[in-house]
Amino acid sequence: MNRTLSSIGKKLIQYGLVFLVALTINFALPRLAPGDPLLYFFGDTINELTEVQKQQALESIGLDGSLWEQYIVYLQGIVTFDFGVSIKYAEPVMTIIGDRLPWTLLLVGPAMLLSAVIGVILGAYSAWNRGKGRDVSLLIGMLTLQAVPGFWVGLLFLAVLAVQLGWFPTYGAFSMMQDGTTWGYIKDVAVHAILPLATITLATVGSNYLLTRSSMLESLGQDYITMAEAKGVHKKELIFNHALRNALLPIFTHFTMTLGTLVGGAVVVESVFSYPGIGRLLYESVIARDFPMMQGIFLIITLGVIGANLFADLTYPLIDPRARTLKKTKGADMNHA
Repeated sequence: MNRTLSSIGKKLIQYGLVFLVALTINFALPRLAPGDPLLYFFGDTINELTEVQKQQALESIGLDGSLWEQYIVYLQGIVTFDFGVSIKYAEPVMTIIGDRLPWTLLLVGPAMLLSAVIGVILGAYSAWNRGKGRDVSLLIGMLTLQAVPGFWVGLLFLAVLAVQLGWFPTYGAFSMMQDGTTWGYIKDVAVHAILPLATITLATVGSNYLLTRSSMLESLGQDYITMAEAKGVHKKELIFNHALRNALLPIFTHFTMTLGTLVGGAVVVESVFSYPGIGRLLYESVIARDFPMMQGIFLIITLGVIGANLFADLTYPLIDPRARTLKKTKGADMNHA
């Protein structure tokens, strides 16, 4: 028990240090980028401002004082979840992020589940039929899909299915003109989400397929699988109760780690479809040199990535019997010594 708590404590300290480094980079990157944030805020009228007015404007967005003073204010804002006011929208950063983040999660959540389920099923099927025509066809198809940039898939969907055929909306998350009912709104939101959701799914399913296929092939090559097959164990039981169960361990790790990065990875897809999520908000903030908004969004992405990695790191020993056995063996050896 003490060893477990000690291990968890060490991991928390490690990830805490990583988080602090990430916060510092998050603070530094926007300030190292070229351009004047006040130029976007005031436009051509910036030359008409006095030095006092410019200083007041910089103070309102937290860019006055030395870098060290700005850094202290920045850390205080993180502790209190106060990231200041957006330069572009003139509203609190957390209010805008709170409005946009659910739209991104609406895409990323279902897309991750679909990608994982499809990738695992096709990867397991391909591994069991290794070397056959169906395996080769799936492998070539998934490798091709993995090599195609996600934005290209999104543009293809947009040009063909939305513009030419008119089957789906071309932009946004919902239509301005609706029937006013709850069901009508839900249906409208779902239709708008289909193309960006499909784009994210196709962009990530290849990695899930390849990892599942590789893990399955490794599991199928183990001696216990050969012995079970020689004893006449049914094919379905071999796949699901033995090979796939062990193959799912690295897939679980990959899934949790990818979950954190997909929020940031939605930037391209949301920009292509003009979807009002946090990804498009980040793109607009970079263009506008909106320091407070960029820092707030980067913090959310950082928390997602670090949180997902920490979750995977802490839960992997609980679901991997080999890790538990190794841990018990080490504990027994230390007690014996």
